[in-house]
Amino acid sequence: MRVAILAHEQFPDRAKTALGVLRYADYDVAAVLDRETAGRRVTEFVADVQDAPIVSSMDDVDDPVDALLIGIAPIGGGFEEHWRPDVRTALERSCDVISGLHYFLAEDEEFATLADEHGCELRDVREPPADLTVADGVADEVDADVILTVGTDCSVGKMTTTMELSRDANEHGYDAAVVPTGQTGIMIEGWGNPIDRVISDFTAGAVEEMILEVGDDHDYLFVEGQGSIVHPAYSAVTCGILHGAMADKLVLCHEAGRETVHGYESFSLPPIRRYVDLYEGLAEPVRPARIFAGALNTRGLEDDAAAREAVDAYAEALGAPATDAVRFDTDGVLDALL
Repeated sequence: MRVAILAHEQFPDRAKTALGVLRYADYDVAAVLDRETAGRRVTEFVADVQDAPIVSSMDDVDDPVDALLIGIAPIGGGFEEHWRPDVRTALERSCDVISGLHYFLAEDEEFATLADEHGCELRDVREPPADLTVADGVADEVDADVILTVGTDCSVGKMTTTMELSRDANEHGYDAAVVPTGQTGIMIEGWGNPIDRVISDFTAGAVEEMILEVGDDHDYLFVEGQGSIVHPAYSAVTCGILHGAMADKLVLCHEAGRETVHGYESFSLPPIRRYVDLYEGLAEPVRPARIFAGALNTRGLEDDAAAREAVDAYAEALGAPATDAVRFDTDGVLDALL
């Protein structure tokens, strides 16, 4: 499928859905929409992803495209009205629109009417299935080893680490799969449950359902974590995934230099060892799991030597092997996990 990605005023640093799709998805990206960086190319900002021109609007996308993908995941998942002209133009060109927002485009009267008139689809990937229920506490019965990424905060690299470890494991000859729990992972993998949109009583069950669906078909499942156990807004979804996955092993993800909760800067992040105690202690009554490895996001460090030093310091604080899964190899981490 050929797509354009909307990332206005957020590319690349705050457009994590756009970057995830550019790095991992099978889409052929015709253009990225960003008014602030229009006229440049994706790889001028991020070198290790699919390249594409950056343009100001959907009107500037000359090539035929099958869909417009919303590549931004703002806090709260709302829809910005200044995106409306691009969505409207896409629909008038008979393009599908794929969105991971909490605001469902299919419930927008204007968009629904245009989609119907032009024979295209509004795909709200954050809409959960209607038949979810509570967990039975049986995810540990699958044949696969379950590995869950957990975080010190939101937006520290849990999805990226999940994707990198799964892909590297397969390249090393292991049979591994991703269990996607968020909008970006679902867009990349083509399936999954959007856990942060699920009724709270059904959160663990929605994760368990996915693990039971694929857990006997693979040797390893890498489950995409969400939020953080200390996050003042998102801790509930983190706990639901932790207990629903009944993971065998955990990977703690962190961003180098981050000291406060993103978007909630009055809250300081605890020491790394405190996270180890929190995650392992919370997992233990349901399914004991240790943090076997760490992943450090060093995107804010330009120098590889400084990044390596930061990773080494993180591994020492964690008491486990660590890497930046994008910048460096994952061999040591995979040895600990597999």
